[in-house]
Amino acid sequence: MSLKQFVTGAALAAVSALSATGAHAQWTVSNLHPAGSTASYAEAASSDQQAGSVVVGGVYRASLWSGTAASWIDLSPPGSIDSIAHAISGGQQAGYTRMRNGGDRASLWSGTAASLVDLQALLPPQFSYSYAQGISSEGLNTYVAGYGTNTVDRRYEALLWTRRNSELTFTNLHPAGAVESVAYAISGGQQAGFTTLVGPVRGASLWSGTAASWVNLHPAGSTYSIASAISGGQQAGYAIVGGVTRASLWSGTAASWVNLHPAGSTRSEAYAISGGQQAGQARVGGAYRASLWSGTAASWVDLHALLPAEFSSSGAAGIFTDGVNTYVVGGGHNTLTGRNETLIWTRPNPAPGCLADVVADGLVDGNDFVAFINSFTVGDVAVDPIADVVVDGVIDLNDFVAFINAFTAGC
Repeated sequence: MSLKQFVTGAALAAVSALSATGAHAQWTVSNLHPAGSTASYAEAASSDQQAGSVVVGGVYRASLWSGTAASWIDLSPPGSIDSIAHAISGGQQAGYTRMRNGGDRASLWSGTAASLVDLQALLPPQFSYSYAQGISSEGLNTYVAGYGTNTVDRRYEALLWTRRNSELTFTNLHPAGAVESVAYAISGGQQAGFTTLVGPVRGASLWSGTAASWVNLHPAGSTYSIASAISGGQQAGYAIVGGVTRASLWSGTAASWVNLHPAGSTRSEAYAISGGQQAGQARVGGAYRASLWSGTAASWVDLHALLPAEFSSSGAAGIFTDGVNTYVVGGGHNTLTGRNETLIWTRPNPAPGCLADVVADGLVDGNDFVAFINSFTVGDVAVDPIADVVVDGVIDLNDFVAFINAFTAGC
């Protein structure tokens, strides 16, 4: 047996352990569940802050964190009986507040309960309820996407609020001829959500600030689709194809649809996107598992595997990448406490030119390990140069040692 055959055989025998080390050792998980609460969940992340909700005294309270359970801030205003923060950007949070005498009202905060801005107040009287779902802070301007209940036409209508300096305005995004529409996310002047057309078929949708700009993202062969998130010209969500709900990715058109559904899963959804990565959940073995993708089904990372054994299920709802770290937020069910608890997963991003990121997807995981071993086994730079990580024109033990060291360290 040659040295290369021996090394390859030993590496393949250890692939599971090494993959766990390389893919998982980089991640840390923190529990943000505040003391005294009976349930909590984070839905969004931006910079070093997280937004979501906490249940205290049986009431949902819009919430803000800064990376620790002790940092929790209650955003719920006096007189509210429920509130949730769905989105965060530039130090501002968007969601809704349910008032005892005023129904559900789209809301905007700037880090405190006292900072509440009632977005519902801008709407015509036919809108009895409204919900803010996404937010984007761009320079001095703030854009909020959501929807309202039009009681005259008896339908949901996608809405866009804009704040320039202290001036607030709104735009109705509801496309002509649609039965209903909802905007869930906003980024870079575009909004993502869904529209129900006559049929009715609910389909993923994209806008660029006006009702007339509406683009139908509904993929061919799908019976139901929703775009839940948007970033960098891409949209993430899910679509039912072949009777299975599948995490999905688009790049501005229906034809661009990518199926992110991981092998072995019976259902999956993507709820967030940032820096070319998507976060959501996949149901495996009857339980939901927080999940991360990098644009393909094969790139799936099982974030649930990083949790302590007492967590029976989990989901991810938000993601933020600042170029240095990736932050994924959501929650999991803790069987010891009987509670749903807020969680944040954090991973340093591989440095540019990271030796172990041989598939160049910004991650160091099992995909890199398999690609390296396959190339190393071939052993011919002219056929497959991936394993020549030291770039000396030869695939040998030096490459193997360099790759394993980088993979174990996670770059």
